[in-house]
Amino acid sequence: MALHNTRMSYKRSLDQTGKDNRKMKKKYPLGYLLTGFIIFILIGAFWFIFRAQIEGVDPEIQISGIGNYIGMNQALEVTVTDRRAGIRKVDISLIQDGTTHSISSTEIPRGGTAELMIAATIRPHQLKLKEHQAQLIISAVDHSWRKNTALINRPVVIDTTPPRISLLTPTNYLNPGGTGVISYKSSEPLAVHGVMVNETFSSGYPAQPDKDMMIAYFPLPQAAKQGVMKIMVVAEDPAGNRSQISLPHLIREKKITHDKMVLSDQFLQSKMPEFEARFSELKGKTPIEIFVYVNDRMRQDNFRQIQVISSKTSLKQHWQGPFLRMHNASPMASFGEKRTYLYEGKAVGESVHAGVDLASTTNAPIQAANNGIVAFTGYLGIYGNTVIIDHGFGLLSLYSHLNDITANDGQAVNKGDIIGTSGVSGLAGGDHLHFSIIVGGQFVEPKEWWDPKWIADNVTKKLAGIVQ
Repeated sequence: MALHNTRMSYKRSLDQTGKDNRKMKKKYPLGYLLTGFIIFILIGAFWFIFRAQIEGVDPEIQISGIGNYIGMNQALEVTVTDRRAGIRKVDISLIQDGTTHSISSTEIPRGGTAELMIAATIRPHQLKLKEHQAQLIISAVDHSWRKNTALINRPVVIDTTPPRISLLTPTNYLNPGGTGVISYKSSEPLAVHGVMVNETFSSGYPAQPDKDMMIAYFPLPQAAKQGVMKIMVVAEDPAGNRSQISLPHLIREKKITHDKMVLSDQFLQSKMPEFEARFSELKGKTPIEIFVYVNDRMRQDNFRQIQVISSKTSLKQHWQGPFLRMHNASPMASFGEKRTYLYEGKAVGESVHAGVDLASTTNAPIQAANNGIVAFTGYLGIYGNTVIIDHGFGLLSLYSHLNDITANDGQAVNKGDIIGTSGVSGLAGGDHLHFSIIVGGQFVEPKEWWDPKWIADNVTKKLAGIVQ
């Protein structure tokens, strides 16, 4: 009986305790919520303050200005980023034959920077490095507790000796506005080489894949005169070491012709709608406004496009022998003529004629002047419907103002193949062919490439045994 009473008393006590707890929960619900909220805030604050210290992501390193070679004065740019803990230290060094040569060492206090760019110049002679292999070491450490570290270990070759150039064509007779052709060889493989005429560079090309001999076609400006032109053969090896030698030359004299061309309303009203229909920026402009835009802005844009096309030239000579001249065609305008355009007695523009205009019959068949690969077909602004043929090594021919185009991009053509018909597309006043020769991205005198004697003396003999 006593035991039963004790159990009943204990149960009443538990029931009372449960009731008291429920009362407390009802009476103090915000207390529990507040406690949980404080705990959540403390955890978040801890994570916000210390997350950068416990993260495990390495910094990022980017290198520019350097490849697999280090030259005499090698520029190097290193960019390090760490947007979590921040950058603690960056070291740049070279290791050769077990000896470490420090290039740069940078330490940043905590809270410093998330991105750091280091520009350095490596001078192997000052570091007493030898001309053979070495290791470029770049390390970056962040400010986290883990000291996350990024490491770049790049094999490099120290090379501080400029290439030696040997000319294979010591005598060079050049015409203003014409083409120069030379061959040369180098004491080592080259990254860049060619001919610099004043400030204009024309790339050279390997004459044969397995030979150390190179060739370069280069254009001469129309205003070139003996004694005032600086013509240099330049070469740069993969380490950036550069050599240049003067090219012996003799420049012949040439007279430049000037012509004034009067623009009639009939010409403007018949030709300018063609451009207005094709180019939205010309909508609503007067015929003379369209002409000024076409002759200036569009002419420049077209030339830049031609240069881009020329830069993708074949590394092989496709052409053979003299280039063909349009059959039974009369010359209408010569290469290099300086033109001033007049409208109502006032000068409204100028240009230099970049080819030879040849006229035969309406819609006359147009032949490929020599063997090559069709590099472009389509509408090309002032040139209208145009075909450009790549003959290799930076030598191209251009055929414009066509009525119809029968060639296709990438097509291999032989000398004499029909590629289209003559017409009046573009900035042409009558049916004719505008024919141009392009060398190194510049227009040159086409007549040289029609002349068998000029080709024999200035190209074939110079490249005999060099180009196959």
